[in-house]
Amino acid sequence: MTELMKLLDISAEIEQQIVFENLSASVQRGDRIGIIGKNGAGKTTLLRLLAGDLTPASGQIIHGSPGMSIRTVEQEQADYAFQDVTAAEQALLNRWQVPLRDYAQLSGGEKLKGRLAKGLAQPAQLLLLDEPTNHLDAQSTAHLLRELKAYPGVIAIVSHDRYFLDRIATKIWSIENGKVYSHSGNYSDYMEFRKQQRKSQQHAYETQQKHIARIENQMKQLSSWSESAHAQSTKQEGYKEYYRAKAKRMDAQVKSKQKRLEKELEAAKVGKVEADDTVEFAFRPNSKVGKRFLEVKNAGKSFGEMPLFANASFTVQHGEKLAVTGANGSGKTTFLKMLMEEEPVSAGELWRSPSASIGYLTQDVFDLPLDQTPAELFEQITYKDRGRVQNLLKHLGFRKEQWQEPIREMSMGERVKCKLMKFILEDKDALLLDEPTNHLDLPSREQLEATLAEYRGTLLVVSHDRYLLDKVTDGQLVFADGTIRKQLGKAAPQASLGSSGELRLKLETERQAVLGKLSFLQPKDKGYSELDRRFMELTRQLKELE
Repeated sequence: MTELMKLLDISAEIEQQIVFENLSASVQRGDRIGIIGKNGAGKTTLLRLLAGDLTPASGQIIHGSPGMSIRTVEQEQADYAFQDVTAAEQALLNRWQVPLRDYAQLSGGEKLKGRLAKGLAQPAQLLLLDEPTNHLDAQSTAHLLRELKAYPGVIAIVSHDRYFLDRIATKIWSIENGKVYSHSGNYSDYMEFRKQQRKSQQHAYETQQKHIARIENQMKQLSSWSESAHAQSTKQEGYKEYYRAKAKRMDAQVKSKQKRLEKELEAAKVGKVEADDTVEFAFRPNSKVGKRFLEVKNAGKSFGEMPLFANASFTVQHGEKLAVTGANGSGKTTFLKMLMEEEPVSAGELWRSPSASIGYLTQDVFDLPLDQTPAELFEQITYKDRGRVQNLLKHLGFRKEQWQEPIREMSMGERVKCKLMKFILEDKDALLLDEPTNHLDLPSREQLEATLAEYRGTLLVVSHDRYLLDKVTDGQLVFADGTIRKQLGKAAPQASLGSSGELRLKLETERQAVLGKLSFLQPKDKGYSELDRRFMELTRQLKELE
């Protein structure tokens, strides 16, 4: 493969804080690079370095050709205008059913698809995508996968979407504890490799600790003998010289073993395996009154001449957990706003229990006071709750000094966590969550899933995260065919690329992983022949699909 870009010993700093360091990696033509890491690890910073918008603190980025074309699609934009729309861009907008109207009136998915259409319409040598599946419904995600599969340039993608990364990534860059690790293969392949690597490291560390303990015990015994010999040299008349010489030999052996141990550790010191990030959320529902939380009778909503839905009739009981599903632009977020009386009902009736205490988490990351610090955001809370918030901050991966740093300087995921903290303190007995996992890192997503699964209040959650919906919901409000229907049972699986498309993606991803492993071996090495045969078999299967 032809090398498009080379990163040599790159380090990055933000506000004099080291984000990551000593990054050396190669970008090859045809790469589909998935960039993963916890919130605030530096994923967006790495994209800015690749784009040339940020200068590394040290190291060098070498382009394979001068004037390399680079395009970026950011994860969120407060404002955007559809200007100078090309034919290719318009075709994508039509395919994704994005109306050309005021950006503020579009749904979260429509906003993202509008920006993606601009980025994909004019191919570049390097395309940088920051959380490209946030807000997207299953059908739109399948469309995006097809577009990216056919894209001629290299793609680097920041994402926490596990399904998406498994289907598109051929290489993973993982930012962990200030280091960047590169691995050929998709997300699942990397996680399995990481699991085995950590297991091997832990075994080597434990073996080393046993070796250290054995030598230290020997030194303690020799030191004890030396002390005894020194004592004897002052008491035993006629034997003083014998015991003095014996003590010196013991001292010399202790020093020799100490130097040997230090030399061994300097040559091959194995670090302890650091524990994976843990995150703790805790929603506590209040006591509820009555059986019904919500009753909808022949309700409808429209904006001018454009109807969203009509003739919707259903009831939601207290304690039900429902996934709010449907295509982008079908009215899911608008419906939540209607429940919060931020939008009027166009037709019919919508009754909500007056005793219900409701918490509403919007998907907007720009509605926080960006110039405030977390300390200022939570300054009205009690001293007891302040300790709770600071403990939450710690569990959510925040540094201690971020308590006094402006929210504006936080990553999108860290902003969402600030919103979740504010929300958690309210202890509501009903939760309306609009894309709660957007921007959250994987440890935070998994803990949020576990917490919501234990939550005993009423839950309505808008999400395209299948993992989340499978784990926490037992019914659906389906927005389809111009109305809303309530259904029992898990949310429907994501739309696929079709059997042949899925198979091709799977085979190509595995072939790339096999090729990555082969690159570290010589023909005479153990396992080379088996990997080579598998590579040839995968190549044959791919040709049969052409």
